[in-house]
Amino acid sequence: MPTSTDRERAIELSRGKLVLMIAGSLLLLAGGAWFVVADGDGSFFETTRRFVPDWVVRAVGAAGVLFFGYTTVFGVRKSFDRKPGLVLSPAGMVDNASAVAAGFIPWSEVTGLGVFEMGQQRMLVVHVADTEKYIAKGNALKRSMNRANAGMCGSPVVISANALRISFDE
Repeated sequence: MPTSTDRERAIELSRGKLVLMIAGSLLLLAGGAWFVVADGDGSFFETTRRFVPDWVVRAVGAAGVLFFGYTTVFGVRKSFDRKPGLVLSPAGMVDNASAVAAGFIPWSEVTGLGVFEMGQQRMLVVHVADTEKYIAKGNALKRSMNRANAGMCGSPVVISANALRISFDE
């Protein structure tokens, strides 16, 4: 539930949504690991062998292990984070809702807002004056994810309600 004062509104992280994300990530992590270590003589490999070589299945599994391993670690770490996921104040907003959270964004740097839809998920796109400044934040993985957000959504700052204790429409 959002909390607010006269000067700011804080939207908490949703522990329930994070637990569901962790559970889903663990299942998909296990599936990716199975692709990597499964015996090549199993029925799954016999079926897929007609369409793709074994190394492709194992590469997809390895990519799944890396991606869903990362999302599992992110979910576990974020579930212990007691800071709000999103804070709106007269000075700006603080994004702490995702693995590539932008941190503090002053209103003077916000040039517009938009909505990006992927499947059934909608995300708030915060357009900023200096995209390179926000792309450059964080380690190499975070920078590459910020660059991917900018390429796909038009801005490196994309806020999903998935981890927030609020619906997208709210």
